[in-house]
Amino acid sequence: MPYVDGFILAVPKAKLEAYKGMARAAGDVWMEYGALSYVECVGDDVPYGELTSFPRAVQATDDETVIFAWITYENRAKRDEINGKIMSDPRFAVEEWKEIFDSKRMIYGGFDAFLTL
Repeated sequence: MPYVDGFILAVPKAKLEAYKGMARAAGDVWMEYGALSYVECVGDDVPYGELTSFPRAVQATDDETVIFAWITYENRAKRDEINGKIMSDPRFAVEEWKEIFDSKRMIYGGFDAFLTL
């Protein structure tokens, strides 16, 4: 079963195209280093819930949209190896990327898949 890194974040609607460019560049690098897949999705039907929701989780404002993304790997060891390379890759030292979204509100984590249909 694959290992999955999952992400949820808020992106200002005015910066969505810049985020898409960043995601394409980042995805290419992840795939180059051996990720099995790299998927980025922009919120389409993500209502602000009373108690919990995707927008509430990342404190999205009316002028932001929610991004839901995941990367799959062969296993946790391969993920750790790939992410180690990613973090030291100079292609990720792009200052403009830091201005596209607030990384402090990003939710992320690693998951061990137990079912794939």
